[in-house]
Amino acid sequence: MRLILTASLVTALAAPAFAAGPAAPPAAAIVLPQPVPHNFDPAPWWIDKPVMPSLGYVTTEVQANRANLSATFEAVDRDVASATKAAAQKVKAISGALDAYGADKVRVSTSFNITPLYEQYRDKNGAMIDNARADKIDRYQVSVQVGVEIRDVRLAEPIYAVLMSAKPSSSQRASFRLEPTDEVRTQMFKAAIEDARRRADLAAVAAGTHVGAVRLIDPTAPACETDVLLAPAAREDDPTTPLPVAAPQMARAPMREINEMVVTAQKRAQAAGLKPEDLQLPVQPPMERMEAKACVIYALG
Repeated sequence: MRLILTASLVTALAAPAFAAGPAAPPAAAIVLPQPVPHNFDPAPWWIDKPVMPSLGYVTTEVQANRANLSATFEAVDRDVASATKAAAQKVKAISGALDAYGADKVRVSTSFNITPLYEQYRDKNGAMIDNARADKIDRYQVSVQVGVEIRDVRLAEPIYAVLMSAKPSSSQRASFRLEPTDEVRTQMFKAAIEDARRRADLAAVAAGTHVGAVRLIDPTAPACETDVLLAPAAREDDPTTPLPVAAPQMARAPMREINEMVVTAQKRAQAAGLKPEDLQLPVQPPMERMEAKACVIYALG
């Protein structure tokens, strides 16, 4: 009898305890911390050995080699054809003179604008009002705008004198810009490479080593500005001071050729009744800033 009671007690203890009330919630799952990924850029191929990145940075000032002039000639007449002819005659007087320079030195563009001038009347307050109706056109004003692009700034003064001698109704100030030639860009890049070598030599000597062979030449310079160690790091502007270099020389026609063009243009202007020699004013092209960068990766000795 004792054995039976013992077996019953063991059975009762082993039975699940869900009859007495609601089931208990399961234990919370244990989440292990995950390793933080490294946000490193992949190392470039040239960094497998000690290297010296050197950024060459040069700057200079070059005289502007393009100029633009603009003048407007106007004529007013009751007949639109007559007004157009009168305005065109004013432009024709300077066209022959400008053609003497050739299309490779001077490019001329023209545009026409016709504005109707209406009859006017006074309102009850005495203010003049245009009677803007097609049957109330009194006269026509024809404007011809002449734009001149000068591709050799040494011609800016004589061409300006020709434009002003034709007595335009209005004109705009001369504008200048720089369009570097391929030869000038090449010379600037060469100077940037030389500057990169100077910087690398100075840095290597200061660090107690010497510069070895060239491993990479990057003409656009990003190779020296790449954050190799950490991708999200903010990139900063290059702190180096630009090295001023001598201004490269632009390809220019001989001065003798320029003088011959000016004399021919003046003769044609005089034949058209103009006197450009009386309006010769100084026109000084400004200096424009140029800069160039180049990255050179050197091996360290």
